[in-house]
Amino acid sequence: MRAVLVLYLRYFLRWEVDLATSIYHGFVALCYLSPILGAIVADSWLGKFKTIIYLSIVYAIGQVTMAISAIHDITDWDRDGIPDNRTIHKVLALVGLFLIAMGTGGIKPCVAAFGGDQFGDHQEKQRRTFFSVFYLCINGGSLLSTIITPILRGQECGIYSKQKCYSLAFGVPAALMVVALVVFIMGSGMYYKTKPEGNIMVSVCKCIGFAIKNRFRHKSKRYPKREHWMDWAEEKYDKLFIAQIKMVLKVLFLYIPLPMFWTLFDQKGSRWTLQATTMNGNFGLLVIQPDQMQTVNPILILTLVPIMDSVIYPLIKKCGLEFTPLKRMTVGMFLAAMAFVCAALVQVQIDKTLPVFPSTSESQLRLLNMGRNTVTAQLQSNNLELPAAQASAEYMTFKTEQISVSISDSNSSVTKMIPLVKAKRQTLLIPSALSDEWVLSDDLTTKPEEGNNAIRFVNGKDTEVNVSTADIHFGLIEPYFYSNYTLIKNGEVTFTLESGSQSCEYSRVFGFGSSYTFFIPSTLTLGPDCQESLTVVEDIKPNTVHMALQIPQYFFITAGEVMFSVTGLEFSYSQAPSNMKAVLQAGWLFTVAIGNFIVLIVAELAKLPKQWAEYTLFASLLVVVCIIFSIMAYFYTYIDPAEIEAKFRKDVNDDDNDDKSKLQNKEVEMVRRSSDSSSDDDNKSKQTKI
Repeated sequence: MRAVLVLYLRYFLRWEVDLATSIYHGFVALCYLSPILGAIVADSWLGKFKTIIYLSIVYAIGQVTMAISAIHDITDWDRDGIPDNRTIHKVLALVGLFLIAMGTGGIKPCVAAFGGDQFGDHQEKQRRTFFSVFYLCINGGSLLSTIITPILRGQECGIYSKQKCYSLAFGVPAALMVVALVVFIMGSGMYYKTKPEGNIMVSVCKCIGFAIKNRFRHKSKRYPKREHWMDWAEEKYDKLFIAQIKMVLKVLFLYIPLPMFWTLFDQKGSRWTLQATTMNGNFGLLVIQPDQMQTVNPILILTLVPIMDSVIYPLIKKCGLEFTPLKRMTVGMFLAAMAFVCAALVQVQIDKTLPVFPSTSESQLRLLNMGRNTVTAQLQSNNLELPAAQASAEYMTFKTEQISVSISDSNSSVTKMIPLVKAKRQTLLIPSALSDEWVLSDDLTTKPEEGNNAIRFVNGKDTEVNVSTADIHFGLIEPYFYSNYTLIKNGEVTFTLESGSQSCEYSRVFGFGSSYTFFIPSTLTLGPDCQESLTVVEDIKPNTVHMALQIPQYFFITAGEVMFSVTGLEFSYSQAPSNMKAVLQAGWLFTVAIGNFIVLIVAELAKLPKQWAEYTLFASLLVVVCIIFSIMAYFYTYIDPAEIEAKFRKDVNDDDNDDKSKLQNKEVEMVRRSSDSSSDDDNKSKQTKI
């Protein structure tokens, strides 16, 4: 669902780029915060099985709500397919995203653990096989979804308006979620279900809270100093439990710089997808949609993980280099920074191809000669010669509110004052008879959305012309007037022009993100073919930067993910006590949430005018954090939690034995003294008798 989410927020709900990015990352952050709540509910109250069922229902309701929010015709739509009121869509979308975030909170921490519960201690091999298949399914599902969901989105649907079918893209996952839930419930009698036994995270938080509270309670009093601030919890909690928390806190301290990695990593689903909409996705036989570029990530993961484990790491070891887990994570962070440097370089190339639109203090004007004779135009210091049925090559930029335009041909000359609109592009349509009315058309001042092409027709004939395609109807175009811009997809499109009983067909192959004005000259005779008769005016050039240029940045971010994420989980598990691995899992997910919150802060506060500058800012921040993390890693000492726990238990047992020995010695001494006292009394008694 996330594959198409940012495009849905931007192009269907029509939120601004920064707001759409903020909502996307806010949703992701909530998805990685809610598992902490889900784990507490499962371990302390409902158990894993019931938690999965109840929150899967919430999950499915959220997906259905998202599908409903994307239905075009739940509000009134005008003829152009633009909703008059999107409030219902926006409210349903936000509610759906919240429910999905809460639902995934019950899924993430429970499903894998519930699967592991099905195996006994003697089935270690089967358990490892299960987790391997489970991991493969996750990445396989990610790969399929980023291919199929954009295809579903690309379909057209709607009763009154034909637009991208986001409702189908959200509805299919909703249906599959319901099916998965039904299948899961059907197997209820086959599962081994552990009872909730209390949540270790709650216990850890209570112990830490007590230590802090106890420390400040005795702050002003004279108490012996403790070796570690957690030792203040010894009055209430077991020493072994406190020692285990110390080991966890040592790893959590290293987590402090980690959110910056996720700040960059999760932007591949937001900023990078929006970047792809301004690029050319034609790969020859295959045309890639902007949101389908995300498939590069799971493909590279399935490729790089075995290569890293089987080739790269052993090769580094053979070279005599000690490539510790923390060093791998440092390199992974650096690779992520390099990915954003690549993204910035790609953005610079994209910006070079973008048209220069007028600023808020400027206006742009182009002339189109609809007559049969060449005309000469004078605009301030600009002198143009326009052949018949031709337009000026470029837009001319002015800073005045009106301009004097003189048009002359071999027979006459006319001068008029033309009003200009700030921050607008306009085309002045010059009729055959110069004394007739001159028409000003409003042109596009932004690139067409989602890589589509904006097309319009100008009718230079003295009769109405009807223009249509197999899917689009431009309507009747009045003489010496123009149609509205209409969005069409890339590829070959055939237009049918009809006037009275005559018609002809015109075909053209379109790229991505272009805008054209097709001029129908007065000399056009509608017959079997009019391929060479129409004048094509390029308002906005198509995207020329190819999507293949995004592959290096996806390679670097994925290589960074493999070295950072996979290694980070391995390191965390190896450095944590066996009963507190869930605590570190929650801490790891928390760093992902914080990373997405950082995106929200930067997107709202930075407000950099150029996207490449924002990419550079993120890369620079990660390099700084990478240096800080490498210093922290240098001073970190690797431990063996099992060995420490065993040693600690031995020390505790030795202390207990010492206490028992002292107690026994004390009892012997008391018996001896009692015996000596009795002997003295007997001697005194004998002396008295004598």
